[in-house]
Amino acid sequence: MIIDYASKPPIPAFNQPAPHLETYGRVYESSQGAAHSDTEGDLAAYLKMYEDAGARHVVVKAKDIQTTFGLKISNEDVATFCREHGPRFVGFAGVDPHKGIAAVRELEHAIRGLGLRGLNLQCFEHKLPINDKKMYPLYAKCIELDVPVNIHTSINFSSQTQMDYGRPVLLDEVMVHFPELRVCAAPPGWPWIHELIGVAWRHRNVHIGLVAVRPKYLMQPASGYEGLVQYGGTVLQDRIIFGTSYPLVPVQRSVQEIGDLPLKDAVRRKWLHDNAARFLGLA
Repeated sequence: MIIDYASKPPIPAFNQPAPHLETYGRVYESSQGAAHSDTEGDLAAYLKMYEDAGARHVVVKAKDIQTTFGLKISNEDVATFCREHGPRFVGFAGVDPHKGIAAVRELEHAIRGLGLRGLNLQCFEHKLPINDKKMYPLYAKCIELDVPVNIHTSINFSSQTQMDYGRPVLLDEVMVHFPELRVCAAPPGWPWIHELIGVAWRHRNVHIGLVAVRPKYLMQPASGYEGLVQYGGTVLQDRIIFGTSYPLVPVQRSVQEIGDLPLKDAVRRKWLHDNAARFLGLA
């Protein structure tokens, strides 16, 4: 049984034109080819893929980057998808921090009115660092609503925004100010892996999402990911969360590669399912 913490369904609402992300096609070219061969962009095949993978839950995320890039995957569309395709799918809201109090109100409606279960912030697409004070009302609202937040904490491959927006050390300041905030930092911090490990070690409510990276690279010498296996198998074993960011990375192959890592079976179960279930507040 697995929980995929990051996936994008092959329907138009989730796949709007995003010229600022065109570089991702080059970076993930080989992986995306393998992923699309599994489903060929077909919704029925996508749903069957997760059935065959034994997925208990799959997290799909909205995002609102209208101010910076004119794009919005709406909370309503995410909620509709989850409602139409059953309890396997869990939705995260997306709001635009540049919209101020309107964003806070939209988040509250998404959680209390639409039934979404968390907040998704892709800070590099907002052109804001993780610790920008425009984000603070949203962090406070997540605590009030008792929902987690997903924060992009890694390099990004868009040449229209800065990679420093995703520095994990910026998350450290946020956690000092909001120690109750439940955070999944995803992708897992490259090229600042040990910086993110340090933040997670310091703050018990910080989780690390193995999102948009092939698990086999966690054991590749000089890849920069090696620390995730060392610390994720020991002091952080309860805070590693599996996710593919499908279609960037294929699902079945990722599960198989997690199986090949030198982890104890109990730790592997935590990575693939238990940690996400607890983070998401699922029974």
